[in-house]
Amino acid sequence: MRSFSADDYPAPPPREAAASARIELDTRALAAALDRWLAGAQPADILSQAVRLVGRERLAVVSSFGTESAALLKIVADVDPAIPVVLLDTGWLFAETLAYRDLLVEKLKLAEVRTIRPDPAALAERDPRGDLWLSDADACCRLRKVEPLERALQPFDAWVNGRKRYQDGERTALPVVEADGWRLKFNPLARASAAEVAAIFAAAGLPSHPLAAAGFSSVGCLPCTRRSPPGEAPRAGRWDGSAKTECGIHTPR
Repeated sequence: MRSFSADDYPAPPPREAAASARIELDTRALAAALDRWLAGAQPADILSQAVRLVGRERLAVVSSFGTESAALLKIVADVDPAIPVVLLDTGWLFAETLAYRDLLVEKLKLAEVRTIRPDPAALAERDPRGDLWLSDADACCRLRKVEPLERALQPFDAWVNGRKRYQDGERTALPVVEADGWRLKFNPLARASAAEVAAIFAAAGLPSHPLAAAGFSSVGCLPCTRRSPPGEAPRAGRWDGSAKTECGIHTPR
């Protein structure tokens, strides 16, 4: 299993503005067409089509290795276990999440899991005491998740994630395929229900995240995650007490 730093991903050359706008417009049109085509497809078929369209080496799966992540990773393992998988290690992940990563990598025989960390120089400059999350959660997420992911995705033309519509909030109208700037973004589990995700776990004998039994229905960074009592929305335990519902990696740019 490989670890990557900011230096592994040099900043891309600037795009000429008109060309960039044209590429993004074309990507949106392609994403809309693919979304219509794959609207009723099964998750494995959606992922298979993503591989056929851009190629394994140009497709990344971004996983939090959270409480439901094993369902998507099982699909990845069935389609092609060599598809690159990216985990954003913010420095604030629960130790249990990192242990769960190791467990799933071994069980599913995932061949290319990349653990991405924030730029140490940026951390020293913008969060020297490690308490940015307390004063500005959005800035903390940009520093520790959004910016590292932007660099990590430079070699890729498309990426895959495990969001679902039943997770509420901004995800209720989630398409199967969408544009993320000039990249395509695939959401194979967008239409899946909680019961269908549970069925994937059961059929494959997938282990649960170690914190699931302790009442965590969604697991992110330690300072910004709490337990969720039964009856709460799946992601209610994230950024408790604020209007924030997303870290920013899924915010249109």
